[in-house]
Amino acid sequence: MSNRKEMMEREAWLEQLVSELLAEAKKQGASAAEAGVSSDTGLSLTVRMGDVETIEHTRDNGLGITVYFGQSKGSASTSDLTPQAVRDSVKAACNIAKYTTEDRYSGLADSRLMAKELPDLELYHPWGIDVDAAIELGKECEDAARSLDSRIVNSEGASLNTHAGLHVYGNSHGFVGGYPTSRHSLSCAVISQQAEAMQRDYWYTVGRAATDLEPAESVGQKAAQRALSRLGARKISTREAPVIFQSDVATSLLRSFTGAIRGAALYRKSSFLLDHLDKKVFPDFVRIHENPRLLKGLGSAAFDGEGVATKSKDLVRDGILKSYILGSYSARKLGMQTTGNAGGVRNLAIDPGELDLDALLKKMDRGLLVTEMMGHGVNMVTGDYSRGASGFWVEQGEIQYPVEEITIAGNLKQMFQQLLAVGCDEECRGNLRTGSWLIENMTIAGS
Repeated sequence: MSNRKEMMEREAWLEQLVSELLAEAKKQGASAAEAGVSSDTGLSLTVRMGDVETIEHTRDNGLGITVYFGQSKGSASTSDLTPQAVRDSVKAACNIAKYTTEDRYSGLADSRLMAKELPDLELYHPWGIDVDAAIELGKECEDAARSLDSRIVNSEGASLNTHAGLHVYGNSHGFVGGYPTSRHSLSCAVISQQAEAMQRDYWYTVGRAATDLEPAESVGQKAAQRALSRLGARKISTREAPVIFQSDVATSLLRSFTGAIRGAALYRKSSFLLDHLDKKVFPDFVRIHENPRLLKGLGSAAFDGEGVATKSKDLVRDGILKSYILGSYSARKLGMQTTGNAGGVRNLAIDPGELDLDALLKKMDRGLLVTEMMGHGVNMVTGDYSRGASGFWVEQGEIQYPVEEITIAGNLKQMFQQLLAVGCDEECRGNLRTGSWLIENMTIAGS
């Protein structure tokens, strides 16, 4: 799927396939049905210590069909898109539905919410790079890292990935829609050494278009600089202090927030933000919003996983929680309406402040800058938070030395309320966008 003509022809074929799937489901007695088909191609390779380590070409197809007999539901999937396999999948889904218990909350999203317009969000930018050129780019990236400093003693390699895909969804409301996407990335991870101590770090760049990627040399150099900056790391004593989550790790806090306002967590009563709609969850300056139709956005889509039109909205405005994250099933369980988030949030962002990272360090004065997190110590029911971390100790607004083997602990509800500032150093390499977060106080457990 290297050119647009081929992609358009394949999209038309997949749309026809989805229509035939839905017709077959109706023929077999289903009262409603929905189906999704995807087709993907890709190239990934890794160069390590100047040699090619892996080269992988991928070509994957996938099909999923869900049928409803009243409010009894059955699903089936296959990677085989031949006519017989498609019919077999529909038959399997229908057989399952006939023996499942009715669930009064199941079913398609409301027909009036289906996307009517499917604008071009500029998500497809194929990269016609051949294997030899990709290898050279990987070598350039790794060479830049290894040659930066003699203390870079080893490498985990540089990896290049390029991917093009096509997804088509349709349901028995008459909605059928699809769109092509591309995604390219380049990453590098190296190991630094000083005396007996060794440290590892990495850097990566990602984008819809190859022209959006950082230069290979820059990726390698940043990976090396990060690994070097960690040399001489110390343990520190247990204390309480302000904490800055650097932008690329602050995304994990946004992820915890979205996890707490997802429909499934709410109807299962397993969220620390249960019943917090229209209540203050952050300070007044905080606005968290979703922009699912952002041009070239890594999370962009004109419709969600149920065909519902996506739209921009505030999840938090003036610090107040204004919206949950709901698909139609969780919305019905909660007596609400879908928010067009079947499949999750898309291009979620928190408004940045005016301070860059250096200015945030000065504002903090004394405390911890967290640059890496380990483990998954988050209790989504209570909000209790405890994760391994490493980073840098800060005095008088200046980084003093790297620290490691520490644990930072608090409670997410309190951490959100104690957010003092969000930096303008936005992390934009994914579906979540944020600057660094300055939290007023956390427990730092050390030696």
